[in-house]
This record gives sequence, C-alpha cells and structure tokens, in this order.
Amino acid sequence: MKSSEVAVKAWNDGVEIEEGAMRQAHNTAQLDCVMHHVALMPDAHLGYGATVGSVIPTQIDAIIPAAVGVDIGCGMIAQRTSLRATDLPDNLRETRLQLEKRIPHGRTSGGRRHRDRGAWGDPPNFVVQAWNADLKTGFENIVERQPRLSKANSVHHLGTMGTGNHFLEVCLDESDRVWLMLHSGSRGIGAAIGKLYIEKAKESMGERLGNLPDKDLAYLVDDKAGDSAFNEYVAAVAWAQSFARINRELMMNRALETLRRARLFPPFEVDEKAVNCHHNYVQREHHFGEECWITRKGAIRAGEGELGIIPGSMGARSYIVRGKGESSSFESCSHGAGRRMSRNRARKTVSVESHAQALADVECNNGESTLDETPSAYKDIDAVMRAQSDLIEPIHTLRQVLCVKG
Repeated sequence: MKSSEVAVKAWNDGVEIEEGAMRQAHNTAQLDCVMHHVALMPDAHLGYGATVGSVIPTQIDAIIPAAVGVDIGCGMIAQRTSLRATDLPDNLRETRLQLEKRIPHGRTSGGRRHRDRGAWGDPPNFVVQAWNADLKTGFENIVERQPRLSKANSVHHLGTMGTGNHFLEVCLDESDRVWLMLHSGSRGIGAAIGKLYIEKAKESMGERLGNLPDKDLAYLVDDKAGDSAFNEYVAAVAWAQSFARINRELMMNRALETLRRARLFPPFEVDEKAVNCHHNYVQREHHFGEECWITRKGAIRAGEGELGIIPGSMGARSYIVRGKGESSSFESCSHGAGRRMSRNRARKTVSVESHAQALADVECNNGESTLDETPSAYKDIDAVMRAQSDLIEPIHTLRQVLCVKG
C-alpha cells in the first residue's frame, strides 16, 4: 500500500454519492498498483470491494479481480428496428409472454440446470453452434488449468438473461422508432471465474493482505511466469467477456426472431449494426502516456465517437450516447442511473401499489418479485446525464413500453 493515495476524481455535480462508496474509492486509490487517479462516475454506489461506477487504472503487471467483479463482461446491447409506435399492438402483454417463453430468465431450483427456468436443460442448436464456434476451445483451455470450473454453468447459460437487474426491453425513441434493448453478462461461468480469482488474489498476497485497506481489493501481479495466476486470469477474464458479448447477441437475435414468428407486429428490418458494450470489464489501454489495465466496474468506454448505452430504471428513460473521449475519465462514462437504495431497503420501504403505479405505462411484471428494481430505488437518470455532459453526447432517448425482468 502507498504511503499516500492517488486522487479520486468524481463526476457528481448535482448527484449524491454515498459516503460508503466514496470510502471504497479512496481505499482503492491507496493501492500501490493504482496509477494516476480513480475516476468515479455519477451513478457510483457501494459495491463489493470496489465502488460500482468506478474506473480504475492499474499498472500493466497488476489487476484487481474484485474490481472487475463476478458478473464479468456484464453490459448492454441495443438494436433499432424499422418499426414505429403505430405498428405496435394496443396491448403488449402477449408480446411480453412470448419473449419470456423463448428467452430463459430468472432462476429456480437453486440454479440446477435441468430444472432451472433460467438455464437451458438441453441447449438448442443455435446455442450449441455458437458455443462450438467461438467459446468451446477457450473454455477447455481454462478448465485444463482450473478443473473445478468445469462444474459451473457455461453452455447451459449461453443465450440466457439471468436475474436481478438484467432485462430485455422494447423501447421507443424520440422519433417513435422501436428499439430492443437488453442487459446481461457472463452468467454462472463468469461468476465462478470471478470468485475463484478473487480468492487466488488473496492467497497470492500472503502476509501483505493484512496491509490492504480492504482484503477484497487483493490484486494479482504478473510474476513473468507463463502459468501464473495473473496470466491465467487474463485469459479467463478475456474469455468470459467474449461469452458475455456473444450471450447478448444470441438473445437479441432470439428476441427479434420471436417478434417475427409471433406475427404480432408487421414485417420489419433492423439497422445493420447493434450497439453492444460491456460495463463490467478490464482491458489494456493507453492513458496519460502509459500502457495500463483499465477496469470499468459499472462504467462504459466513451472514446471519441464511440457509441454506448446508458439505461435508466424500469420506469425511466434510457440513452444511446456518443463518447467525447475525455481523458480525465479515462474515456469513460456511467453505465446507468445507479442505485440509491439497496435491494433490501427497496423491498422494505416501497409498497407494491406505488411500484405498480410507477410502472403503469410499461408492460411488465410490476408485482412483488420486481420490487427491488422499482424506479425509486435508482438515482434520477437525467441528473446523472447532466453530471457527465463533458463525457458524452446523447443521440437517442428511449422510453420503455415493455420490460422482461430477470
């Protein structure tokens, strides 16, 4: 640990960042592997080890696994269609039910794959083909080094949404064009990889672990040995990030196919390119004249001209944005509105009636099972956007008309 910490720079003008989240950021800034400064986005809130909504640069030979987290590669994908609001049916309930039927989401039976509604019992052909083409060999290499990971849900979770704040939405933009937007990550296998290497980082630090401001900030160091835990993690996290990206692509294609097959909408086309961006990940980048690892824990890359997605809550607008490449944020911006209430607090303080009222204009499950995702549990997305106006430019504003929640 350093004798003095690097700076923490926060984009929080008009947006409250809780004391605990700020304390976590300052803890991270004390690590001797952290460079230059830690950037806090306006959606920042308390996380596991490191603050959700933080951007952390580390030396090229060090990574903090808990800062990347256990939902490795979690992020967003959005696709614009040729449909317009007038093409939608008056009642979207059947559309929601069809999407819920064809895209596994949520969790039952303790996550045991053959009885879990959130996993494939027998993965369909489109999942198996994607797995064999893009992920199988990499997974086998990871398991060769860490056999225990073979037991984690992998192919059975590919093309599935997950739980919590993961979702699929049908939205309308400022021109009443119809978009599909989806939030998910690397599912069970990403969580298993994250947990394994968080523990390995703690083990590798040995006696030095007690000198850290938080043991969950243990980091892996490249000891230049090809079979080191650091190099294992670099390979595993890159694979999990690919899994997450492909997972979102498969679900988006499945959702579009579902809308076409159900014949609830007229025939439609889609834009050639979808926006697909991680917001929990690590990658090598160049900042302030140095090569480093950039960990975005609840933040997206916002390089000059790059497109990204910043979702609001279930009942608030979301944004497609273009990055401005601001160097002081490490070319980053927020990944959403950010929680202002914990899940437990939301369940205890928000009534089912007020939750349903807040979502009156959205076709969704607005009962007790989604109470922890109620709009009032999140910060004001428009305040968050104003606080980072130097980081991004909004180019589309989306409002939800349908939400499938994990």
